[in-house]
Amino acid sequence: MSAHVLVVDDDPDMLRLLSMRLGAAGYRVTAVETAEAALTQIAVERPQLVVSDVQLPGKDGLALYDEIRARHPALPVILLTAHGTIPDAVEATSRGVFTYLTKPFDGKELLDKIAQALSLSVPAGQEAPAYEAWREAIVSRSNRMADLLAEAKLVAASDASVLIRGESGTGKELLAQAIHQASSRASRPFVAVNCGAIPEALLESELFGHVKGAFTGAVTNHRGLFQAADGGTLFLDEIGDMPVPLQVKLLRVLQERSVRPVGSAQAVPVDVRIISATHRNLDEAMAEGLFREDLYYRLNVVSLTLPPLAERREDIPLLANHFLAKLAVKYGRRLNGFAPDALKALATASWPGNIRQLYNVVEQVCALATTPLVPLALVQRALRVPSVEVVSYAEARHRFERDYLVGLLKLTDGNVADAARLAERNRTEFYRLLQKHGLTPGLFRGDSPVAE
Repeated sequence: MSAHVLVVDDDPDMLRLLSMRLGAAGYRVTAVETAEAALTQIAVERPQLVVSDVQLPGKDGLALYDEIRARHPALPVILLTAHGTIPDAVEATSRGVFTYLTKPFDGKELLDKIAQALSLSVPAGQEAPAYEAWREAIVSRSNRMADLLAEAKLVAASDASVLIRGESGTGKELLAQAIHQASSRASRPFVAVNCGAIPEALLESELFGHVKGAFTGAVTNHRGLFQAADGGTLFLDEIGDMPVPLQVKLLRVLQERSVRPVGSAQAVPVDVRIISATHRNLDEAMAEGLFREDLYYRLNVVSLTLPPLAERREDIPLLANHFLAKLAVKYGRRLNGFAPDALKALATASWPGNIRQLYNVVEQVCALATTPLVPLALVQRALRVPSVEVVSYAEARHRFERDYLVGLLKLTDGNVADAARLAERNRTEFYRLLQKHGLTPGLFRGDSPVAE
């Protein structure tokens, strides 16, 4: 699928020319005339590249770039500038704009710059195999994940250590594997270890290895995970649970790029890229003396944060049907999908356990389903939690208004003048609001038998 380019220019003729030129080159083009329209379009569907004029009505191209950088740091931007705005464009390149072109620009140069910028960008929500093979295990169509994956693809090209943050069950190991697959180390091993799941006495041996006779039970030499991952990537999951004495030894390995197996006097060189992950707040752990600051900065060269499932709800139907297709094969069931109300229940559930919980719920309904379409009752049974109620905007606003007024009247013991002053509304308007919601100030006075 062709790359998607967003073009922003308030000159209709220039916009038409750019659209025709890029369309003829095989790109999918969306054209808008203002920065505000561009930001709206990016929120609807994240492009792979933005080409914007510097001079725009209202918010200019430089302000547009600043907002794009804040929200979508891996989305490349090319600025088009007239002679009078060249100094601004030059300054913008120092702040991260991919490049700028001076009008009138050469068509071939524009296409060359676009091709260069797109080589750094990851297509969002597209299925082009050349781009997507590295992240095929991550099922998503949300803008939030598209931005994260774009950053991950950029990081993968370097050898920098990566710290992945996120709640349990958000898919931190899958993201680590994707980074490995997108890196130059993809043909070498990816080795994962959960630092919180192995007893402290065994973790050192698991990571660094041991020699025969190093301790009771060490009947043979053991290479350890650092040596097993040599040339590839070592994923240290739940790094925040690593005991402090072992953190010291890990830091030494990272500094010296060699491991000393337990019981050995000789260090073994290793070439390993480290990706670590945690659901803990490492800043708090450092303040409490539970995590070494020097190790933190060694591991946290680049930080990526996986959003909880509740913040990427548009992915829930996609993930649920993906899991159902896989699990139907596992259980030998003929399942075609979820009933509409069942899918709505999944999409609006709270998901404290994130993707891992969603997988478990789908596995349960798959094991118990007796019809081709999974019904609502089966989903509700598997969830065992109330769903988030989805109401119209008007109803949500009505409820907020009522609850807000009730809170004010409780706070002021039913004194309308005080409540109106807190709400920054005149008393007449405030009374109209109370009447609209059927609220009587007397209900909230301290001497009222029904006052709460």
